[in-house]
Order: sequence, then C-alpha cells, then structure tokens
Amino acid sequence: MFKKRENVVEIEEGKLLSPKFDNDGLIPVVTMCHKTKDILMHGYMNVEALKKTIETKEAHYFSRSRNALWHKGNTSGFVQKVKEIRIDDDQDSIWLTVDIGSGASCHVGYRSCFYRSIPLGTIDNGRKIEMKFLEKEKKFDPEEIYKDQPNPTKI
Repeated sequence: MFKKRENVVEIEEGKLLSPKFDNDGLIPVVTMCHKTKDILMHGYMNVEALKKTIETKEAHYFSRSRNALWHKGNTSGFVQKVKEIRIDDDQDSIWLTVDIGSGASCHVGYRSCFYRSIPLGTIDNGRKIEMKFLEKEKKFDPEEIYKDQPNPTKI
C-alpha cells in the first residue's frame, strides 16, 4: 500500500508516501486544531489507522493501552475531521490538522490533552513543581461519556 523505503533521497525528497513505522508497527502523530492552531493531542497510528484516516478523512489512531484501532470520537461524539495530513522529512512522524468543532480531544474532558503548563525557572529540589491549568473548564464529563467503556488509559 505504501511505497517501500529504499533510499534516503526518495524518502526525503520523493513524492511517494513511504512512512517509517517503529518496531511495534507504530508512527507518532501530533494533532492540531485547524482553527486555533492549538496542539490537541499526541497519539500513534499503525498502517491500518493511517489508511483509514486517509480514506475516511476522520482521525483513526492505534490505542497502545487497548491494543486496538481507535476511531477518535466514536464514543464521545467528538470526531476529528481531518483538514490536512503532513509527514516529516524522514517520514517517521505525522502531523494532523483537524476540525473538532466545539468539541474536545482529551479523554479527561478538556478540549486539548495539553491543558497544563509547566513553570520555567530554577528547580528547588525541596519542593514539588506545580503546574498551571490553562483550561479551566471541561467540555464534557468523562465519567458520563465513558461509563460503559474500559478505562481509556493505563497508569
């Protein structure tokens, strides 16, 4: 389906898609909101997820915690409609630009998975680093949305 990776010139300068999946068959994906340009999430795709994303124009990922293909928004209703897919120079990382409407991308209920900021400066080893919440309100109640689903993450 995708072009075989044969030489660096074709990979870096060629026109044919030749993604590099890691030893687990995954490629990292950064997902950005096309309206706000905020980073919404980081995930992974396998061959099937990338193929389905391209064909359906909706984001599909591979859930490492569930070891399964995952159509983003299938449970919550907040489907990510793909506006653009980019791949980096080595073809080993993907950047999605998506439309989530007024929805969310984070299973915790926030709009973005990157809802906290880490303060910069000197680290005092005697105190804990306190993060700042950039999003104050959740878009949905995850306990209600996912009540019939297995825990979406493993700690």
